[in-house]
Amino acid sequence: MTLQTCNLQHVLVPHLLLLVLLLLLQAWRGCCHPQCLDYKPPFEPRQPLAFCKQYSKFGCCDLGKDEEISVKFYTIMDNFDHSGYTACAHYIRSILCQECSPYAAHLYDAEDANTPMRMLPGLCGDYCSDYWHLCRYTLSLLLEDSGSPQQFANLTATIEEDQKKFCNFLELKDKQYCYPNVLTNAELNANLGLVREDPKGCLELCLQEVANGLRNPVAMIHANDGTHRFFVAEQLGYVWVYLANGSRIDRPFLNLTQAVLTSPWAGDERGFLCIALHPRFTTVRKAYVYYSVSVKKEERIRISEFTLQTHNDNQLDHSSERTILEVREPASNHNGGQLLFGHDGYLYIFIGDGGRAGDPFGKFGNSQNKSTLLGKVLRIDVDDNDDGAPYSIPSDNPFLREKDARSEIYAYGVRNMWRCSIDRGDPTTGRGEGRMFCGDVGQNKYEEVDLIVKGGNYGWRAKEGFSCYDRKLCQNSSLDDILPIFAYPHKLGKSVTGGYIYRGCQMPNLNGLYIFGDFMSGRLMSLKENVSSGEWQYNEICMGRDQTCRFTKLINSYFKYIISFAEDEAGELYFLATGAPSATARAGVIYKIVDPSRRAAPGKCSIKPSPVKIKGKLIHFYPKEEFVINKKPTTTPIPTTTTRKPTRKTPPRRKSPIIIIKPPFPTRKTLRTTATTRKPILQTTRKTTMRKTSPPPPTTPTLKAAATIKTTTVPTRVQMTMATTPATTSPTGYRTTVLTAAFSRIAQIPISTLPTRRHWRPLQYPHFTTSQPLTSPPSPQTTSLYSEPPEALTTPQAPHWSQKPTASGSKLQRPPINTTLPKLQEDMLFLREKLESAGEGNQVYKRHRGRGRGAKRGRDGRRLRGGSVRLVSVDGLSDRGRVEIFLRGEWGTVCDDLFTSKAGTVVCRQLGFTTVLAVMKRAALGEADSRVRILLDDVECEGGERSLLECKRSKVGKHNCSHGEDVGVICG
Repeated sequence: MTLQTCNLQHVLVPHLLLLVLLLLLQAWRGCCHPQCLDYKPPFEPRQPLAFCKQYSKFGCCDLGKDEEISVKFYTIMDNFDHSGYTACAHYIRSILCQECSPYAAHLYDAEDANTPMRMLPGLCGDYCSDYWHLCRYTLSLLLEDSGSPQQFANLTATIEEDQKKFCNFLELKDKQYCYPNVLTNAELNANLGLVREDPKGCLELCLQEVANGLRNPVAMIHANDGTHRFFVAEQLGYVWVYLANGSRIDRPFLNLTQAVLTSPWAGDERGFLCIALHPRFTTVRKAYVYYSVSVKKEERIRISEFTLQTHNDNQLDHSSERTILEVREPASNHNGGQLLFGHDGYLYIFIGDGGRAGDPFGKFGNSQNKSTLLGKVLRIDVDDNDDGAPYSIPSDNPFLREKDARSEIYAYGVRNMWRCSIDRGDPTTGRGEGRMFCGDVGQNKYEEVDLIVKGGNYGWRAKEGFSCYDRKLCQNSSLDDILPIFAYPHKLGKSVTGGYIYRGCQMPNLNGLYIFGDFMSGRLMSLKENVSSGEWQYNEICMGRDQTCRFTKLINSYFKYIISFAEDEAGELYFLATGAPSATARAGVIYKIVDPSRRAAPGKCSIKPSPVKIKGKLIHFYPKEEFVINKKPTTTPIPTTTTRKPTRKTPPRRKSPIIIIKPPFPTRKTLRTTATTRKPILQTTRKTTMRKTSPPPPTTPTLKAAATIKTTTVPTRVQMTMATTPATTSPTGYRTTVLTAAFSRIAQIPISTLPTRRHWRPLQYPHFTTSQPLTSPPSPQTTSLYSEPPEALTTPQAPHWSQKPTASGSKLQRPPINTTLPKLQEDMLFLREKLESAGEGNQVYKRHRGRGRGAKRGRDGRRLRGGSVRLVSVDGLSDRGRVEIFLRGEWGTVCDDLFTSKAGTVVCRQLGFTTVLAVMKRAALGEADSRVRILLDDVECEGGERSLLECKRSKVGKHNCSHGEDVGVICG
């Protein structure tokens, strides 16, 4: 028994180790996330880059950004002699060009909008060591803002002389992604810029929610008139108009609910099924609809024509209905339901075989019987029909002169085609233009996708997919049927929903990809044509994992029942799905398909929608799905290599993540802080082992406190360094050229120091961890614009704070708001504090300035107007706190749903600040007492409004949240 056990272990252990290694490899591969500093995917520049040439094919810079980097490089290199240029030019160029890297967001620690951003890209340890040995004194030049390295020379001298501090400041501990390893990593760069695939070959895409609350949305079309609005039809009989900004007009484009035959039964195929606008809609102003109707208790399919109202481009004239065609339906299913205009200008109508199982009507079934319109593709001409017949027959219809055949028939042998589309053609070559693709729902074995051609016989009921269904008909030599381009068995899905060939601009990787789905299984699928062989390659589409879809406004889940696909005026692709397949259930959502691997170059796909005259009100769109970027982690946090012991333990009050909305990539201007009014700064605990896929362990936040010190004049750091440190000889000879003038000038400048922080420890805010209050006083204090802040609390001295405090026993005095140090001294003092703790990482800290919060009465004693705001802070800080708004004579809170940095900017500007530095969700800056009402919810601003009342929002007092979702802001 023992021998058998040992042998079993020898067999299993290697296999288990291999399995673990494969799982670890897959987990690591899941971290790959090319992303630019604007939080968007990389792209191929429209013109080759001249300076950062290595990123001309794929990266994050266009030609304008490349030229900007080039100017900065040559400005820096003007400080070098020949030997310094030779030794350091490639380091400076490489570091500057990392803004163009497809992994720029990771190198600058900008992938997560909840963490501070690095000032310089993260370097690998060995590369940093080489850089320090050869060109250490160039750090001040890379950090300088106005082209004058003298400003920062004395501030960077400390870490320039200490290799450990130097590399702590610059090094990125993730060895896979740090520069330059990220360029040579074969795994990361193998398929860079291509559509991401999982190990099974499934294409990983993401989604953006576009509309919701719809009742079985069956069709979405556009007018092709430059307005970029789209029209969405519900099975119940409504058609709605959506504008390019996502808002919906409250009056329906068409309301046929009184005429449409449908029911609330799940899966009922009857109802309003399709709408098509005339290809010259701006001049002809006609629309065509396809719906089920009951006439004298007989079910029929009706195709009708409507005319646009004379003075309203967003509503059809309901009295103008003209019946184009009616077809009797022998059963309630297999109604078909597609209308579209081909590139030839004719109207195509797709009708099902009449229902029931196996097309049991007649000797060969309806589909093979050309004397009936059931089971057919029809083509008719609806132009110039105002004074005559509703339609005419195109002269080249294939069965126009065949005896007993209906002249409207264009193709036959179809079962129940559900959703067809016309290929726009390749944007460059035009290849494929005008091709017609259809999904044909199968019987009990196969679903198929067909390419429709004139006069084609698509085989039903003789064949289902590639296989025989009726063997006698299938063996008939005269069948001469056209095989589908693709068919799949019912283990993949039981009801195909035809899609579109992607021909849009924004996702170049998807060009030529036919994307379709299955109503029953909810599976998304794709076909790609092999141009040389004519065969179509199948790939399933799956939702990208959280890291893959970690971009602004993207989601990675959808409702199962895929009803239809659509494209907008620009050619971008959408699909319509529901969580409850009933004509009365408001569970329908429209999703835009997004490729997170590559985008088009900035400016290439920009559009300017033509103005639309609106009659009625606009209903603004609010997404309901949680964005991937805001999702809570589901994995156990990976411990960091260093932890800080908090000085004060505060019991947790809420278990919800802290979400900081990061502003666009900051310039050096955001670093400057008014020295005499600088406030505590949020900072996130940095992870130093692997790329961030899990949050760090929770850390109890503590309060920064400052002791008031008398303003003194002290020697600069350069003076102290020169007095105590022997001079060193630069190996390249460029230090003298760059810094001699700086030393001689700065050594003579007395610096009035900022009141030294005797008790100083950075606030710790781990991202996606349990939120805790900043302090725990007996009751929150609200600091108004005109009141003095309370005396600051203190915490024990931080171990890494080395500067000696100046004795002072006076209490903290608030300086005048307009008291600032000279710009040069202010910049040096702030950066000095940062460099003193270089081990914290090279993160960008923001400037806090401006005035505090509002009170119930203005400065002139009059009552505040409705819409006034204030910030309620538990620690008396004037630039941050919970947002409260004054409405109807009381102060109340604002819910964090849809509240972004644009809304935060509106609040901060009301209070006299310039901008918002962070939006804090989940009551991260304190939640209000239960007696305080929640007054606003779903606030969505554009950024230019004068108050939150001018933004898109719910009604005052109407909300679906609690005080655990009170929003807060940090202004600057």
